[in-house]
Amino acid sequence: MALGIASVALPLLAIEAGYSAVEIGALTAASAVAQMGVRMMLGLAMRHWPDWTLVAGAGVLLALSSGTVALSAAPVPFVLAQLLQGASRACFWTGSQTHVVRGPGRAAGALAKVNLAASIGLLIGPVAAGLLSESTPALALAISASIALVGALPALLLDRLPPFTPPVDRPPGRLWRRPGVDVGCWAGMTAGAWRALLTSYVPVALDQARQSSSSIGLLVSAANGAQLIGTAISGWVPARWSGRVLIVGVLVTGVATALTGLVAGQLALAALVLSVSGVAAGAVQVIGQATAAEAVHPEERGEAIAVSGTFRAAALLVAPLAVAGLVVALPLSSAIAVVGAGMALPAVALRHRAGPAPGPAAGA
Repeated sequence: MALGIASVALPLLAIEAGYSAVEIGALTAASAVAQMGVRMMLGLAMRHWPDWTLVAGAGVLLALSSGTVALSAAPVPFVLAQLLQGASRACFWTGSQTHVVRGPGRAAGALAKVNLAASIGLLIGPVAAGLLSESTPALALAISASIALVGALPALLLDRLPPFTPPVDRPPGRLWRRPGVDVGCWAGMTAGAWRALLTSYVPVALDQARQSSSSIGLLVSAANGAQLIGTAISGWVPARWSGRVLIVGVLVTGVATALTGLVAGQLALAALVLSVSGVAAGAVQVIGQATAAEAVHPEERGEAIAVSGTFRAAALLVAPLAVAGLVVALPLSSAIAVVGAGMALPAVALRHRAGPAPGPAAGA
């Protein structure tokens, strides 16, 4: 919920503070840089620290992020807030997803449950942010900081599972190149780009189309609510269909995102394309991660999730930067359309690599 509030309030605060579209893209990219950098280290970190500590730390980092920018929207505090948010995202998603796939059963089902719970917060948060931002986005961010700090406490009740111990017969080569893990990485790029645009340029495009702050919050929540549906559905997808669902999901996510800026001025159409892209992105994220986790040894699952998450973080960085570069020569709606089309390209790679998910070995 805290992250959902921040995802809408931060772009609105940037607009209120007078930042340009290019500057907003750069600020969002700072968060992605931090997330990618932290994710790259988490595979090694989870060999020394248990995953529950990452979840608890993520709440504290997000509280510091939202609290910092609530106090000042100057460039230095804004950049610091984005860096802290990126680190928080990396620790929360990797820690929570790793924790749940260490139990019995299919990884997709476990990941769907934890992502579903997170999606409820991402559904409520933007609506709250839109309403609170009618006064000032700084108020929304102060509320976000409070919720994040309280949200760190339940992590202390998680099972104290031990750090990972890599198998002695570990195959040579980089993990992201292994069959199954590479599929999760490609899927993560599309899901990451969708999330990046939803938390950066989609609110800006809606604002430029003269949608109110409340309407923007509702539209972003509609996308997050649709992602919740896609997440829930993904847990029921049979393993033999996972490859086909991934390909279709990637294509739909890219095409629907490409249309978002073009229909931003029409409330009903904007809600439709955001909802369609959300359903597809939710399914792509869960099934991609599950495929990666089930393709490796149980003691490598944390690393597999961290690796696929790193590719997702890379997309979180590249997508806003690509839009920022394109808006120099194109209208914002056209720039989003070009990047959305690019988000569909991983479907080409998935067509040759995505097959039925491996049997339930342990992980997602």
